[in-house]
Amino acid sequence: MSTKRCYYETLEVDRNADESKLKAAFRKLAMKWHPDRNPGDATSEIRFKEINEAYEVLKDGDKRAAYDRFGHAAFEHGGMGGGGGAGFGAGFASSFSDIFEDLFGMAGQRGRGGGRERGADLRYNMEISLEEAFQGRTAQIEIPVSVTCESCSGTGAKAGTKPKNCAMCGGAGRIRQAQGFFTLERTCPGCQGRGQMIEDPCPSCNGSGRVSRERSLSVNIPAGVEDGTRIRLAGEGEAGIRGGPPGDLYIFLSLASHEFFQRDGADLHCRVPISMVTAALGGEFEVPTIDKSKTKVKVPSGTQSGRRFRIASKGMPVLRSRQTGDMYVQVVVETPQNLTKKQQDLLAEFEKLSSGATQPEAAGFFTKVKDFFGTRASP
Repeated sequence: MSTKRCYYETLEVDRNADESKLKAAFRKLAMKWHPDRNPGDATSEIRFKEINEAYEVLKDGDKRAAYDRFGHAAFEHGGMGGGGGAGFGAGFASSFSDIFEDLFGMAGQRGRGGGRERGADLRYNMEISLEEAFQGRTAQIEIPVSVTCESCSGTGAKAGTKPKNCAMCGGAGRIRQAQGFFTLERTCPGCQGRGQMIEDPCPSCNGSGRVSRERSLSVNIPAGVEDGTRIRLAGEGEAGIRGGPPGDLYIFLSLASHEFFQRDGADLHCRVPISMVTAALGGEFEVPTIDKSKTKVKVPSGTQSGRRFRIASKGMPVLRSRQTGDMYVQVVVETPQNLTKKQQDLLAEFEKLSSGATQPEAAGFFTKVKDFFGTRASP
């Protein structure tokens, strides 16, 4: 009978744990029991091996199914080829590649031979008007940016000299170090992973291979962009260190508020005040559109405050398509103010002549109020 611990117990997970829970548990335990964090502790090395073995089986669907059915016996006598501590080959490297990054901060340190590092990405915030977002435009911007030093052509070394390979790592940028049963790679402390050392730095850039300059760029803003749209200009970021590739420039667009329109996706909305007389008798008025033209809105008699009128295809263009949004006009009935005595008398006379037929919503509401309080007269 096998005396091995249950793989699920080893990883401290339930039997129904999904792939993400398995991986999270594996990462947590592997970091806890890593030999480098527990030097000289034989128990840690044993637990470390057990954790890896358990994860190598449970992360594989076929192996996990076999284990759930037959237990450790599924991998004895060569069965499935996955248990019994045989997971320290390619599977071991695959499982622990991200653990190494967590433990030793090696993310992004590989592949930097020759000291050539990619330049940083830059962000530029630009505010445009709603009209510019409707039409599209070409904008000229000035940005401070690091560019390749012309004196040393980006090498960082003084003219007439060249960088030399780091004596500590031989130009690899990494140092290998044996740690128990495996070999660990660390960033070279002598050259900081660049692989090269500059003995005589360029006086123009102090060895960085870059200098600061103001750069003028032309940016094409397509019609239909929305607030928060991001435009990427490849290779227009900061120059790379010592001849490395440049980063990218990201332009983030924001739309200024408009005095007349409010935008909702591709649709435009506006509010127009109308008189009580126009709402009651009907009429029409003109409104501007985003394309600098005008359109008429007909108001039928009896229009209530808040009613919306749709004007088709007078909204914003949809980015990278031939579609166009609509324009919605909402009327707001304005109550008269500063009335003369005669106007007040006329309105009072109108109120006397009014009935439920002229104001059905109000009449219906107050009838419900009377019913609620039980004060409505019986027929």
